[in-house]
This record gives sequence, structure tokens and C-alpha cells, in this order.
Amino acid sequence: MFVGLAGLTAYAGFFEVCKPKKGEKVFVSVACGSVGNLVSQYAKNFGCYVVKLLKEKLGFDEAFNYKEETDLNLTLKRYFPDGIDIYFDNVGGEMLEAAISTMNLHGRVALCGIISEYINVVKHAAPDMLSVMYKSITIQGFLVGNYLYLFPEFLKLTIDHLRTGKMHVLEDVSFGLESVSSAFLGLFRGNNVGKRCVQISHD
Repeated sequence: MFVGLAGLTAYAGFFEVCKPKKGEKVFVSVACGSVGNLVSQYAKNFGCYVVKLLKEKLGFDEAFNYKEETDLNLTLKRYFPDGIDIYFDNVGGEMLEAAISTMNLHGRVALCGIISEYINVVKHAAPDMLSVMYKSITIQGFLVGNYLYLFPEFLKLTIDHLRTGKMHVLEDVSFGLESVSSAFLGLFRGNNVGKRCVQISHD
């Protein structure tokens, strides 16, 4: 749910870790997931330029399907000709490497998840550390438990956005107990759009 831990994770990661400024260029990986789609909506409402998935439904500036791209570096340079200011990372791996190479001076990276390394324990991200150093890029991992004090302001802003139609609830619902395993595995394949839920009963 928006007002649960996924929502607070998105809020804290974007506003507290990334510290955005209006007009900045924001890239969100797994923007169709429960956290990523909220980050993208917060960023768009804040006045940032946002690139990832679901452009048509949520009004993003641009969108692309990474599964259809053969060169992530060229893809990001195409969508961010002026560079990336903020990268909210849920993936790690090659996506993180490409984002770092495209980032601007004083860029910020919020490490929320590394799903590529959950499913591939052999390959790990190897971002260009010279770029990190020369561009003064900040890379910060975070856990939502460290930001529980933000819950009142998160709740106020999010409820206001929901009431005024500035944010939209996205849920990907599977039906029946027998769908639990496939719904869970789908999270690692990027099959869901929004928060993945399993409805056990119609009652």
C-alpha cells in the first residue's frame, strides 16, 4: 500500500537520500515495482524530469523497456543527453554501471535494492569509480527502518496527492492460492506493474 513501508521507502529514498531540486533529471530503475513507481510519481510531482516505464499511465517524460535495449550506456545517453542528476537504483549490475557513466557533477545515487544480484550471485556491479570521484557522485545505500521518523510528513504528502489525483495506486493482482509461487517469481523477472498482490478469496 502507498501508506505502508513501500511508500515510506520511496519517500525517504527520494526526498531524504537524493535531496532533489526542481528541474533535475531523475532515472528510476524498476519503475513498475511497488517502490519504483512511487519514486517516479513523487519525482514528477516535485517538478523533476523523469525517465523509466509506464509513461502513458503516469505521465512520465520518457520511458523505455530495458529488456529491448542492447546497450544501456547508449540508451541512457539518448534519454538523458544532458546527463542524470539522480538515480534511484533497485537493480544494481549493468544498470548501475550505465547510470554512473551518464551522471552529472554532484549526482546522487540511492541504493534501494540490487535485484540483479539476488538472481545472479556471480556477477556484481563494477561502476566506474573514476567517474564517481571526478564527478563527486554520492552513492548511498539505505534501509527504511532508519527513516521511520519521516512517517508523519510522508503520510501527509501522500494522502494529499492521492486525494487530489496527483498520484495513482498501481497494483498487480493475481488470484488464488495456487498463483503465489508464480507471483513471487515474477517479481524477479520484472513481470509486475505496481505492487504485486495475491487475492486468495473473492469474499
